[in-house]
Amino acid sequence: MHYFGCHLSPSAGYLAMGHTARSIGADTFQFFTRNPRGGKAKPLDEADAAALCAFLREQGFGKIVAHAPYTINACAAVERTKEFALQTMEDDLCRMEHLPGNYYNFHPGSHVGQGMEAGITAIAETLNAVIRPQQKTVVLLETMAGKGTEVGGKFEELREIIDRVKHPELVGVCLDTCHVYDAGYDIVHDLDGVLTEFDRVIGLRRLCAIHVNDSRNPFSSHKDRHEKIGQGSLGAEAFRRIVCHEALSSLPMILETPNELAGYAEEIAFLRTISVP
Repeated sequence: MHYFGCHLSPSAGYLAMGHTARSIGADTFQFFTRNPRGGKAKPLDEADAAALCAFLREQGFGKIVAHAPYTINACAAVERTKEFALQTMEDDLCRMEHLPGNYYNFHPGSHVGQGMEAGITAIAETLNAVIRPQQKTVVLLETMAGKGTEVGGKFEELREIIDRVKHPELVGVCLDTCHVYDAGYDIVHDLDGVLTEFDRVIGLRRLCAIHVNDSRNPFSSHKDRHEKIGQGSLGAEAFRRIVCHEALSSLPMILETPNELAGYAEEIAFLRTISVP
């Protein structure tokens, strides 16, 4: 069973996102928990959240993904910035309990010159502060392109974080196709090899979601610029192999390409077409 969707705006509410997703042929989606460049979230509408949960069940949706704002950095050098990340993630995870059984994805952060070891330690400490053993939400570390001082450009870095978390059963990984290709994992010519490496280092059982993005940059560029499917350096044929791969085909696949709704509808239709063996 394939689940395809895209990033949607939550501005009109939770249930509205479900209806929008259905209108473009999606059966999963992703949304920001709050303004991606800001800090304050809208008041939680519990009835609206419950209505979305019912809609997702009725319509046979796969798991959905909430995305943390870009402004958080759990391994920042400035203590105030780290505290903002902790408070934001803690609040987001409380809100996600009203959408139980889904995913909360975040960019691990940038160590800004403190060193990778310090960055990994700080991220794990933040996760240990915000994850509660009874929560119904799995927190996803996103694979990154490895630009600058980013943490998460290598599978080993994500594994190090997971190994230091008190409740690793509540932590998974979201693999971004643009990011891993830009980071130097050749999913175009050696998808099986990359997934074998992921399994060896992290474990495929921890792979929970896919961000389906082409890249504007060449292989191993460490730059992170998304492109529409088939119009970047990965190319359309690579996505045929990705969506049909037995290790990936049942995971929610989320488009983050530079599109409006009409463009997302076209890409979702394309992914469904190429997902047929």
